[in-house]
Amino acid sequence: MTIRFENVTYRYADGKGGLTNISFDVKTGELLAVIGPSGSGKSTLLKLLAGFMDPQDGRIEITGRDMKGVAARHRDLGIVFQSYALFPHMSVLENIAYPLQLRGVTRDERVERARKALGEVGLARAGDRQPATLSGGQQQRVALARALVYQPKALLLDEPLSALDASLRGEMRDLITHIQRTANIATILVTHDQEEALSMADRVAVIHEGSLLQLDAPRVLYDHPVDKTVAAFVGKANLWLGKVLSHNRVSTELGDIFCNAEDWQVGASVTLLVRPEVVTPVINGGAKAETSANYFHGDLVQDRFLGAVRRYDIAVGDQIITGETGYRGTVAGVSIAPDQVRILRA
Repeated sequence: MTIRFENVTYRYADGKGGLTNISFDVKTGELLAVIGPSGSGKSTLLKLLAGFMDPQDGRIEITGRDMKGVAARHRDLGIVFQSYALFPHMSVLENIAYPLQLRGVTRDERVERARKALGEVGLARAGDRQPATLSGGQQQRVALARALVYQPKALLLDEPLSALDASLRGEMRDLITHIQRTANIATILVTHDQEEALSMADRVAVIHEGSLLQLDAPRVLYDHPVDKTVAAFVGKANLWLGKVLSHNRVSTELGDIFCNAEDWQVGASVTLLVRPEVVTPVINGGAKAETSANYFHGDLVQDRFLGAVRRYDIAVGDQIITGETGYRGTVAGVSIAPDQVRILRA
């Protein structure tokens, strides 16, 4: 393992925020995304790993070495900050070569390796330019090249794409993933952007109030969250409290919902999860759907056009069902396939 957190705890002096008993590891070549609401402990985790703070309990290892007492400059980590932190008085090439200069690499080798790194991020001809003349996406590429030029043990990405406009983020996600895979380097990505985390990461960690709630592959995390908190935070979700009536039926305020409840005791309190994209819109005259399990007729109370998809809310009594679809016509009701209903702890 390149990175290992073992029962790491850190609490701030005012008692607010921090991390409690966090354990995980990151393998060589793996990209782990860390997500969670503001104040959940994401930045604290990054600062502890980078060496800007020391844990009050537990152990942090990098390539098997305990980092206790090891200064940040000796941890051999490449870091890309949200602000890029490029030196304005240096050229692009000089910015990238600077970490090599600190490590005593000769000038000719510095230039050679910096030019190679520039080529790898698609800026081979930008070496003589000043950072201020580059676009935000280009500056991000320079910051990435500088973080990797000295072949660090691991790469830390702190909200690396948040300053870019939406049109550039997809391109930069693909570039970072490609370079990270090519370098075969253990990487931790801290982000508020769930789409970024789910599309880039091999695994995603969800942190809430300083605790690690779930760490799984993106599809597992999305389709099988461990509880209501994770389900509500990751993606859009319909969540209804209910009580198990039988092996295939749960009572909710929306009505009885048919689903696979074989693993739950009759009478158990549960939460039902239905993702909006599995809610099927039913048009007027959908008689077959109306007689099927989990059909709900209601009033359209919100209709949002998002381009490729449409997100709508159907009011059924005082409950709301949110769906997503490419269908543009009138929606009179919705149906939910029983095998698309997930049961979570209440």
